Amino acid sequence: MHASFAPSPFPARRTGPDGSGARGFAVVDVETTGLGRSDRVISAGVYQLDADGEVTDHWYTLVNPERDPGPVWIHGLTSEVLEGAPTFPEIAAEFAERLRGRVMVAHNALFDWNMISREFSRAGLAAPVEQRLCTMVLARDLRLPLPNGKLSSLAAHFGVSQRRAHHALDDARVLAEVFRPSLRLARDGGVPLPLTACVAVTDLGEGTASAAPAGGPARGSWNSSYRPARKRPACPYPNPGRWADGSPLVQGMRVAISGDTATERELLEDRATEAGLHIASSVSRLTSLLVTNEPGSWSGKARKAREYGTPVVGEDAFLQLLREVAPHPGA
Repeated sequence: MHASFAPSPFPARRTGPDGSGARGFAVVDVETTGLGRSDRVISAGVYQLDADGEVTDHWYTLVNPERDPGPVWIHGLTSEVLEGAPTFPEIAAEFAERLRGRVMVAHNALFDWNMISREFSRAGLAAPVEQRLCTMVLARDLRLPLPNGKLSSLAAHFGVSQRRAHHALDDARVLAEVFRPSLRLARDGGVPLPLTACVAVTDLGEGTASAAPAGGPARGSWNSSYRPARKRPACPYPNPGRWADGSPLVQGMRVAISGDTATERELLEDRATEAGLHIASSVSRLTSLLVTNEPGSWSGKARKAREYGTPVVGEDAFLQLLREVAPHPGA
């Protein structure tokens, strides 16, 4: 069964010097049918925190995805459990109120944001989130001595016990408990919070579900989400150098993409590859161009681009440049 908790009253706060927002934070975790853009949210947990990281309220709900629930062995939510749960449009208004005016905090926040944003888009709504904060990035910026980026490692570092891993409410609780000391460390050490602007996701992945493997579920695309990333063919053109503002892209240029994009990342990379560009997984001195809607973010690629002086354009400008990519001089 799903449950919600009445909100506790709390005073509004002014925006902090770190830009953390007037109402504080919404620590979020969602469980999903898989990892792909056509997958669905099946449960959501939210802990509301004030600007100092203190818990003021929490909320949890199951969500009926109206399809196969995916990897039950991970999240434990069967079709029978989800059958009587509300659909996302039925909980969207309450979910929105839990997020409104707050910085969304999540572990691997890009994933949670993409899933949440798509669900709101499917419901004909916009998720009321302007900024998010990834605790994986914050832990890296704080130089915490973690063996890996898992939530369990972050919890162990701060002595927080996990009671039900992959349960949205408990994962959100754990994250809220580790975020409080992380926030304090950042403020005491003068480490800027890695706030990232949220771009609404418009590619909903509809009609992209793959057939299930023999003997597997007859519906859904969760199974295809766990396959290794598709390996792209090598770019046949040598790198002609950096892109110059006012000039066209040239076949062979090395292009890196960072942060949220309104166009599904894989589709954006496909279009670049088809145009004869090389998709780079990182930014180096050889990178021709960085595509990002958040040039001032604290992502590794954006920071490297600033360090190296790599040209940067937004997604819309990049899509315009893709219309007329110049042939390689040696082609």
